[in-house]
Amino acid sequence: MPAYAFEAVDAEGATRKGVLEADTARSARTMLRAQALVPLAVEPVGAGQGAGEEAPRSRGLFAGRIFRGTALAVWTRQLSGLVSAGLPLERALTALTEEAEDERQRHLLAGLRSEVNAGSSFAKALARHPREFTPIYTAVIGAGEQSGHLGLVLDRLAEDLETQQELKSRLIGAALYPAIVSLVAIVIVMFLVGYVVPQVANVFAGTKRALPILTVVMLAISDVVRHHGWWIALLLLAGGVGLKLSLRAEAMRLRFDAMVLRLPLIGRLAAGYNAARFTSTLAMLAAAGVPILRALQAAAETLNNRAMRADALDALVAVREGAPLASAIAQKKRFPGLVSMFARLGEQTGELPTMLQRAARQIGSEVQRRAMALATILEPLLIVAMGLIVMLIVLAVLMPIIQLNQFAR
Repeated sequence: MPAYAFEAVDAEGATRKGVLEADTARSARTMLRAQALVPLAVEPVGAGQGAGEEAPRSRGLFAGRIFRGTALAVWTRQLSGLVSAGLPLERALTALTEEAEDERQRHLLAGLRSEVNAGSSFAKALARHPREFTPIYTAVIGAGEQSGHLGLVLDRLAEDLETQQELKSRLIGAALYPAIVSLVAIVIVMFLVGYVVPQVANVFAGTKRALPILTVVMLAISDVVRHHGWWIALLLLAGGVGLKLSLRAEAMRLRFDAMVLRLPLIGRLAAGYNAARFTSTLAMLAAAGVPILRALQAAAETLNNRAMRADALDALVAVREGAPLASAIAQKKRFPGLVSMFARLGEQTGELPTMLQRAARQIGSEVQRRAMALATILEPLLIVAMGLIVMLIVLAVLMPIIQLNQFAR
């Protein structure tokens, strides 16, 4: 039965919103009037929409995703618990719809429930909302439905989402403090160079004595900042925008990502993060029963680094031609050796998904360790560098004062 989102006014003049199921929009209005409500708007949700559309409340120019951050992992975990407990999918969706606190989420879940009640598969219902559910997510759900183990697949999917979110949060947390310290340092240095140094220089302008070389250099830097600072900022901004636009070209993006992988420290972190994500997705899809070629294709699409994505697609071609997965990945040196090693063990033991998942965990843990170690090293280095720069500026200000005091004596 289709679902309809309504907005109505009760006898006291208060506005009420919600979702109800009815055969037609006219029947929905009749049901509202039977409840002493005056319908203002009744709009179809889910099954009444075209493919690929979202609920009416979720559309909009500035509307963000409904499931942001860890929300999708939490919702998947809740749905997994209900389905694994033996609750039919329709009743599980009904329970989650009633418990949803966000109105947009209630509309989305009501639409999914309506489509499932109308006879659509759960994966097909999810595919109508590509903004919220990725093709990989829907592919795993479809495999779970076909195998009859939807609860188990949902549980594995929730674990994978939680692992990816945790790894992403750790990396962001490791980079946050150095970024803040760098920003504060730049602001302080710009203020000292652009305002403090010129004020002090004006004091010694009439002394007709040669200023120390450090002070002269700082005054020159200050002059450039004050008279050409906005032009420099605009040039940097234009350079950043130009780089971003140029990276839209696939060839340029491929060369740029390959260059990133060759950087001393950042390159290993980028390779490890992408490898962990690729391996985890491949393990999840293989465990759900997705054919290996289709799983490789989907896992390759999760790679942000275009160079590693090209290697993964090359490995896909090799596997399609009959090569073992471990051998195909081992030929691509951008992937850590752990991926091919655990893939070989999985192929030999018949436990490929389990071994790939172990590889993903180990690579993810190594990425976290390296990121935290790098952040630990960067924090004192940035503080020391900031202290040295401020010390040079202070010396440039104090040295003329000391020189003037010695001349007065």
